Amino acid sequence: MSKNLPVIIQGGMGIAVSNWELAKTVSMQGQLGVVSGTAIDNVLARRLQDGDKNGMCRRAMSHFPNQELVKHVLDKYFIEGGKAPETPYIMVPKITLDQKRDAQEILILSNFVEVWLAKEGHDGIVGINFLHKIQMTTAASVFGAMLAGVDYIIMGAGIPRELPKLIRQIEKLQVGSVPVDVIGGQSVSTSINPLDFVSPDTKIKKPKFLAIISVDILGQYLARDEETRPDGFIIEHNSAGGHNAPPRGKYEFDENGEPIYGPKDIADLEKMKKLGLPFWLAGTYGNPNRVIEALEAGAAGVQVGTLFAISNHSGFSDKTRKQLLEKLKSNSLDVKTDVKASPTSFPIKIAKLEGHTSTSEGFAARPKLCDLGYLREPVRSETGRTIYRCPSEPDDQFIKKGGAVEDIDGRKCLCNGLMSNIGLPQVRKDGYVEAPIVTLGSDIEGAKILLKSHPDGYGADEAVKWLLSLI
Repeated sequence: MSKNLPVIIQGGMGIAVSNWELAKTVSMQGQLGVVSGTAIDNVLARRLQDGDKNGMCRRAMSHFPNQELVKHVLDKYFIEGGKAPETPYIMVPKITLDQKRDAQEILILSNFVEVWLAKEGHDGIVGINFLHKIQMTTAASVFGAMLAGVDYIIMGAGIPRELPKLIRQIEKLQVGSVPVDVIGGQSVSTSINPLDFVSPDTKIKKPKFLAIISVDILGQYLARDEETRPDGFIIEHNSAGGHNAPPRGKYEFDENGEPIYGPKDIADLEKMKKLGLPFWLAGTYGNPNRVIEALEAGAAGVQVGTLFAISNHSGFSDKTRKQLLEKLKSNSLDVKTDVKASPTSFPIKIAKLEGHTSTSEGFAARPKLCDLGYLREPVRSETGRTIYRCPSEPDDQFIKKGGAVEDIDGRKCLCNGLMSNIGLPQVRKDGYVEAPIVTLGSDIEGAKILLKSHPDGYGADEAVKWLLSLI
């Protein structure tokens, strides 16, 4: 194990659950703190509309190399003193294949801000996590994070073969492109030209890239070619939080309705060692004994999410965190893998909490709509036109766009629910306030242990020290 590699990677979680404050705290402990890049453009826009409490966003924005772009974003979204609570948030432009300047500006700037704040005031390492499934935002998001000096880029929820090339292109201030899958048609590239936003003398550091995989076969595929080879891997077991890879082969379910995984779904670590690249293990590794097990198995360390998500430094709203703590203390927190909930069709782990859309009552109360659109898929229509669809939009709209009826059942709007988790819920014109939906991992025992000694909640720094206590 190289002493230059972190033992602990704090997982990228949800929409700003792994926010800059959490990542910064972990990084200052000498480990890899990670911010989430998912929907971060809307996060920045809503923080600005809430008045940018303490001026943190604007402080970061003052360091962005293009202040004309900053002024444009501030003029559009910043509200001195914050908007009225009953007023809906102004939406950022939906991402499309043909990206407009406004959409790219807020994407670039928001990723810059989150990474810059996480790196401010210390020399620790900071990473950012992206979902491969959200392909249309990748190029602009990576550019913004690299402008802020991000040290690691991490990507899962797909096969991130294009990331190493994209990183090299942006490092050289060349046009960076990402192919986007189009249902019913050929893939289309979305691009970012750094020189449209910064001067030619701008210096950009090349970050390391870690690919999240579930099985060794995918690791071997990515490692065999220089164009696709990452700097390392995070190997996620199916017990890890958030989205999971589906079981290989036919779906079978246990008595709780959760998918059954078998030996084919477990990575062969001996084969991973032969690739010569460092790897970290994830999924039920959130305790000191499991850290030691991972190191003894040849891993550089572990990735831990849930333990940090429940910490006082995460982005969860006070209300949601209080619910989680109460459930943990009463041993009543129920986290299950739902194969229907996510519009991506990937299994996802969801915590059942009162008042959330994870409950049947909460789900029924929500009007079905898709207005954030991060999980929309581009589709080539019969007329040759590109349209966008999501199973969480109104049923008739989804079917009209060629969607299958069987893809509708049980689908939940993750985008709006995850925004609500962090205290930034949209308020509808009819008065409906978007309810949260919490994703966690199966491993909640570590959080229970820490809560015994910290009944009012524990910090991410305390979580790191505990995880490393046997080393």
